[in-house]
Amino acid sequence: MNLLFDHNLSFEKKALSVFKYQALECPIYSEYLNLLKIDIQKVNSIEAIPCLPIEFFKSHRIISRGKITQKIFTSSGTDGQKLSQHHIADLSIYEQSFIKGFEQFYGNPKDYRILALLPSYLEREGSSLVYMCQHLINLSQHSESGFYLNNLKELSKTLQNNSDTKTILIGVSYALLDLAEQYPQALKNTIIMETGGMKGKRTEILKAELHQILKSAFELDTIHSEYGMTELLSQAYSKGNGIFKTPPWMKIIIRDLQDPISIVQGSKTGGINIIDLANIYSCSFIATEDLGQINHDNTFELKGRMYAADIRGCNLLIQ
Repeated sequence: MNLLFDHNLSFEKKALSVFKYQALECPIYSEYLNLLKIDIQKVNSIEAIPCLPIEFFKSHRIISRGKITQKIFTSSGTDGQKLSQHHIADLSIYEQSFIKGFEQFYGNPKDYRILALLPSYLEREGSSLVYMCQHLINLSQHSESGFYLNNLKELSKTLQNNSDTKTILIGVSYALLDLAEQYPQALKNTIIMETGGMKGKRTEILKAELHQILKSAFELDTIHSEYGMTELLSQAYSKGNGIFKTPPWMKIIIRDLQDPISIVQGSKTGGINIIDLANIYSCSFIATEDLGQINHDNTFELKGRMYAADIRGCNLLIQ
């Protein structure tokens, strides 16, 4: 839908339009709203739009009526863990979203050599991150752009080659730590962008500690981050210090931990709700299990995850 990337319409108008569409055309979201006794016609602000608990993507096929699944993106997880599934009706919307988002924060992919160190993602099917990186690699058109599985030595040599070439290395956290320990080196004209976590490969550590280790190993001033997930078709980016910005069609709202229907004002930490208008044919309004806070300039920071506590409301539909 062209309205998603239309700068002439306010975010609120677009979000309310998408809400009214999904309230009628997304069966799971519609049922959830009915159980909450939401009068759709009385919802007149983005703060009043109920967000669907992200756990629903593990138990339900969330897609608009009459739409055919073109591709299914799946989340990573440990053995025996139920995975999220995101049914995509129009891949072109995802492609527009991640390309326009990348261009907004970093410019034309052709200006970069793009390297992807994503072993845990490459070793399974259905990763939306791999899909995105593959397209960005193709768009970069650089002969050395590409994926790396466990061949850290080859990646290290590539980083040493053509050190004057602008480079983005996007990697899962534990693999970047492996690279830092085995092949520390001073990097020039290189952005390291971490994403994901330890994926059970290492003990989880604070982001600040991870970034300090990477900065020290590669003699960089800052480490960038990508914030995305299977259930979203848009990404937020941080260019340092854990401060994230969203593209114009994505918005972060913080909900109260004690009352998940209430929205937190100011810079108080709470649960992260995400409005992702690119999710037009699934659900654009998602209550995640991440903790965060919004800053006065509308940037946001991640503060961790909710542990041992399900998001209230999940039991309304999850069997």
